[in-house]
Amino acid sequence: MFAVTKEIHFCYGHRLLGYAGKCRHLHGHNGKVVVTLETPDLDPLGMVLDFGEMKRVLGRWIDDTLDHRMLLHRDDPVVPELERQGEPLVLLDVNPTAENIARVIFDHAAAAGLPVTEVTLWETASSFATFRPAGTTTKPITVTVREP
Repeated sequence: MFAVTKEIHFCYGHRLLGYAGKCRHLHGHNGKVVVTLETPDLDPLGMVLDFGEMKRVLGRWIDDTLDHRMLLHRDDPVVPELERQGEPLVLLDVNPTAENIARVIFDHAAAAGLPVTEVTLWETASSFATFRPAGTTTKPITVTVREP
């Protein structure tokens, strides 16, 4: 099996509903996502996928969709006020934890036809979450992008 991995950096804000700790408040992160693609065979050029193509497909989507956005649960009571203020939002049907954000990125990569096997989101320099499918198919996380 051959594998390639690409790091993509982006900034995002979020908060967690129903959480008793500090993350119940709006706050931001300088995140790093690490995406791994695997194939049993290489393409005619000897690659799993060109790193530039990974950047084009995933980097552009992350930049256009997640970067400098508030990622919130769709039922977060602050959503109407942020919309009124003209803030761009990404609304999820689950809490925007590092685990769920990694899953959202995994789902996008898979939907784009990339042979993704694992996505890790570094929320801080010492804390990260990884999504790797476990053989059973689960329903993708619903993502709604709201632009001002």
